[in-house]
Amino acid sequence: MSTEETKATDDKTDAPALAAKAPAAPEPEKDPNTVTLTVDGMEVTVPKGTQVIEAAKQVGVNISSFCYHPGLSIAANCRQCLVSIEKSPKLQPSCQATASDGMVVSTKDKVSTLARKQMLEFTLVNHPIDCPICDKAGECRLQELYFDHDNADSRVNVPKVKKDKAVDLGPTVVLDQERCILCTRCIRVCDEVAGEHQLEMSNRGNKERLGTAPGALLDNPYSLNTVDVCPVGALTSKDFRFTMRAWELMMTPSVCNGCSTGCNIELHHRNNRVWRIIPRHNEAVNKYWMCDDGRMTYKTLRKDRVAAPLIKGLPNTFKNALAEAARRLTTAMEGDHGRIGVVFSMQHNNEDNYALAKLARDIWELNRFYKSGKASDPDKADEILRDEDLNPNRAGVIAILGEGVAAIPTILDKDLAAGELSTLIVLGNELPLSDEAMARAAGIDNLIVIADRETGLAAKADVLLPSAAWAEAHGTVTNRQNTVQRMHGAVTAPGEALPAWQIIAMLGQACGAAMQFETAKSVFNDMKGSVAAFKDADWGRPHLPVQLRFANSRG
Repeated sequence: MSTEETKATDDKTDAPALAAKAPAAPEPEKDPNTVTLTVDGMEVTVPKGTQVIEAAKQVGVNISSFCYHPGLSIAANCRQCLVSIEKSPKLQPSCQATASDGMVVSTKDKVSTLARKQMLEFTLVNHPIDCPICDKAGECRLQELYFDHDNADSRVNVPKVKKDKAVDLGPTVVLDQERCILCTRCIRVCDEVAGEHQLEMSNRGNKERLGTAPGALLDNPYSLNTVDVCPVGALTSKDFRFTMRAWELMMTPSVCNGCSTGCNIELHHRNNRVWRIIPRHNEAVNKYWMCDDGRMTYKTLRKDRVAAPLIKGLPNTFKNALAEAARRLTTAMEGDHGRIGVVFSMQHNNEDNYALAKLARDIWELNRFYKSGKASDPDKADEILRDEDLNPNRAGVIAILGEGVAAIPTILDKDLAAGELSTLIVLGNELPLSDEAMARAAGIDNLIVIADRETGLAAKADVLLPSAAWAEAHGTVTNRQNTVQRMHGAVTAPGEALPAWQIIAMLGQACGAAMQFETAKSVFNDMKGSVAAFKDADWGRPHLPVQLRFANSRG
């Protein structure tokens, strides 16, 4: 063999050996703030301190539970979430067990599966099977778990323990003690969320029952959160009780219009009518909760609504009303621009206010601006969620117009009294003006109002153009944290009412201005490119209404 052949053969022989000696790639450093465990054979890494029940969700394993709620402290009293943990001699409640490195959890083994089935049967021993008349039917955790994990005939052949029905706990909530499964969620909501001890358990064993604490009523401002967290139909809302079956409702996500906190909510609606509001989880804004006042804001959606344009208080067509408004405004702008005032609304969304600003400031070059809304109420403020500012979009209006915009009633009152205004273009009808100022505003030459209700100054308008209410239009609002949040229209506006931004665009076109907005999103995109505060805002994806039973909602 030649020297070259011998060298080539040696190279081929040594190549694998050289490769074997290559250093192995270094393992990635483990995050000291996480732990890795195995759930049903699937490895999952979670932050330290995570409960096993939450770690299991990361790999798609939903462990049944009643007393556990991610926004409340751990009680571990329902024993419905028992699982097997390697090296642990007994079954462990997964809500209380903290995930640790190397932990091996089994939720599908025979022992833990049988234990959860038996605990469910135990919970049902004295439970009245009154699903056909229960308000919670269709979103009841007990119903769901029965069909998912048990679905067996009852073995109880003795009379069930009877407890009180229709117990009045306070101004908002009614209790059916027979349905209560003693999970204590509602007690923890009062203690930990509202900060008021108003509910507690009395007696022991099968005689134990929920009730109000001695000398107390369930009347805190967050009382209806107890209804949300109740896994069965024990706690019911007086406002919604016997009104509608849960599975008949549709769900649309939105943002509460009650104050500047901007709690994330679900609008539950049917037949073009909102029937209730419940909180939607947003850890950065409202977590899992909302106040009782915010839940009742849906009631104004059907109150004093204006469904057709009005000219001098008489119904007319949109074409004629826009023409009349355009005639009055054109005449006014031929005179002194400084005598034309524009009122922006902190009750309306960013898109409505931006469209009005674009028309009044950028196209018509007006400069006498006011912002209006509900008057502040310091008595309603607390350190939980409620804010004294009852306007959902103060920050948005300031971002669009700047800090210098005048506030009603201080400046507008004075300007009206001095006779400095001949024309007012008003968005919204929440103007906390004195009676004298209202009379002066009604007496000026031109009063053009865009509003959803025929109240206050809207009832005195020369031209009233009907707008959609907050739950009827798509848009965004900016809360007290300067977070831009999306509102979704859940129901359609009555009659000929339209979103305010669309009316403003039509008014501009009637006056000869080039207002080309086609959708609320097109207004948002224009605003995003023009106003620095909105440059990072996201319109988000569309949300079609989903029937509640399929919405992964409260039930």
